[in-house]
Amino acid sequence: MPDPNGHRSPTAPYLAEGPRTALRRFTDADAAEFTARARESRTLHHPWLFPPERAAAYAAYTETLARDPAREGFLIVERRKGGGPGEGGADGAIAGFININNIVLGGFRCGALGYGAFAHAAGRGLMGEALGLVMGLAFGPLGLHRLEANIQPGNAASITLVRRAGFRLEGFSPDFLHIDGAWRDHERWAITAPAAEAA
Repeated sequence: MPDPNGHRSPTAPYLAEGPRTALRRFTDADAAEFTARARESRTLHHPWLFPPERAAAYAAYTETLARDPAREGFLIVERRKGGGPGEGGADGAIAGFININNIVLGGFRCGALGYGAFAHAAGRGLMGEALGLVMGLAFGPLGLHRLEANIQPGNAASITLVRRAGFRLEGFSPDFLHIDGAWRDHERWAITAPAAEAA
């Protein structure tokens, strides 16, 4: 796996590939497309998440991902039909993102997911495939044992995504995260490497 903190160009090898999606790192060259997609997706994302919509915010966001050893950031890009692994068979359009945050190693080996699809890609099954790719990296090269997803109870699409991927509901955390000006309740979903292998 390439250096987890290095910047990649849009033409660099993918970190993982599926039939319709691939994962790669964020780059400075992605700023215009990413922020335009974020602005187009405000209605879809509100009130759950707020990805950067301006170049300066994108630069700060990606700088944090690149420098913080407790984070791994992955852009989800669409692949062209018929493109095989290793052939660069992707048109490269950004479909969304999945980040692993708050990574703790040692005896815990856990990370917390943050993710979002952009409006043009929502409802097409791309996030489910990409989440499977991220789980493969997390439980493989990254050496994690557990992934968590903390989700606001009303976010049905996000709950459906992790449930289909084999995550289990572990509990409820009132006033868990400060989002959009208030402390929000969250459901705690998680999966461990053995459960992922069995799924």
